[in-house]
Amino acid sequence: MTKTENKFGALAVNGGPKTRVRPLPARKLYGPEERQAVLELMDQAIGETSNHLGYNGPAERAYCQDFVRLMGGGFADGVNSGSNAVYVALAALELEPLSEVIVPPVTDPGGVMPVGMVGCIPVPADSAPGYYNVSVDEIRAVLTERTRAILITHIAGVPVDMDPILALAAERGLAVVEDCAQAHYAKYKGRLCGTLGDIAAFSTMFGKQHASGGQGGIVYTTREDLYWKARRYADRGKPFGVEGQRENVVCSINANMDELHATIGRVNLAKLPGFIGRRRRFMEKLLAHCADLQAVRFCTERPGDEASYWFATFELDTDRLTVGRDEFARAMVAEGIPCSGYPFFPALMPWATERCPACGRLEMCDAAACPQRPHARPSLDRAKSFEARSLRVQFHEGWGGEEARDVAAALHKVEGAYLRD
Repeated sequence: MTKTENKFGALAVNGGPKTRVRPLPARKLYGPEERQAVLELMDQAIGETSNHLGYNGPAERAYCQDFVRLMGGGFADGVNSGSNAVYVALAALELEPLSEVIVPPVTDPGGVMPVGMVGCIPVPADSAPGYYNVSVDEIRAVLTERTRAILITHIAGVPVDMDPILALAAERGLAVVEDCAQAHYAKYKGRLCGTLGDIAAFSTMFGKQHASGGQGGIVYTTREDLYWKARRYADRGKPFGVEGQRENVVCSINANMDELHATIGRVNLAKLPGFIGRRRRFMEKLLAHCADLQAVRFCTERPGDEASYWFATFELDTDRLTVGRDEFARAMVAEGIPCSGYPFFPALMPWATERCPACGRLEMCDAAACPQRPHARPSLDRAKSFEARSLRVQFHEGWGGEEARDVAAALHKVEGAYLRD
């Protein structure tokens, strides 16, 4: 038996049989319910004298009301993307220009760029040991006298440990924004992610746990004052909640969700608890099958939390393997299991490092006009090291016991072939 063979057989990457031969199940995100709702909306639009689909209408109001009920109360406004949901949430805080906002080390770039769009400086914290997520220690390490807010992202639907962060924020008078783009219906100690900070942003693009079409988003808060501000910043500064005012009161963009996307989102939202239940059951089966792996560690929820698992993340103990992360990934793909890294470090990208992210100047502003700190160009050594050892499997609620067995079988086969003696 060669080094790249084991009791599971030769690796597919070396010409052996694939673990997963059948195509993985396609995601059935939308069904006849969404189709029927859209047809009814179109019939209504065709029958009206204006013959158009608008925004801020009954479909969006119903969608937001249903979302609020799911969250256990509060206020919600539909917007046209997850990135704009983050922008609106930050804008609603009305932070002083050039304030520092602590951001996650790893996330979609659209989850951090809005910090610069509201005239503030994104300051990334490093990740906590063994996770993409941050913890209070990493946040505390980059606090300065100019810090005004903390932007938390629950990567892959695994909740960040929020209570210590909320305590720190209260102690320092900092606002907390939750980016729940990947954490629909995730629970932290029994509380839904999105209800923990001052205001939250959700993405409802087609890839998320529930969706409103190709793009979409929701801004959510339990604070009525922030809700009215969010409404203004989502719709070009219109005077929502401002008594006696008819003209626009703040400068902002058009981030409105329209009636078509709201109609899709409302129907799809009703499926969300079931979607998350199936995702969690898949992960439970996968973890049970993988309990005896020696060089693979899955990044999961803490006891008492309920992750909504947008994707499954596992870390490799490369000291115990004869190959690195990339070769391990190629072997998994050859076995029929999609596997890749998550190399998204927004604050290390050219938009943030080659110009001032707050004002856009091609050179960083001088210290007097635009205070920069050494940590504004961070190394993020722990996050980069973790990403270099980690892989994700992008699954969905349509994966079940068979897929869990096949992912686990591929992991056993690949680990067995590359495990050091």
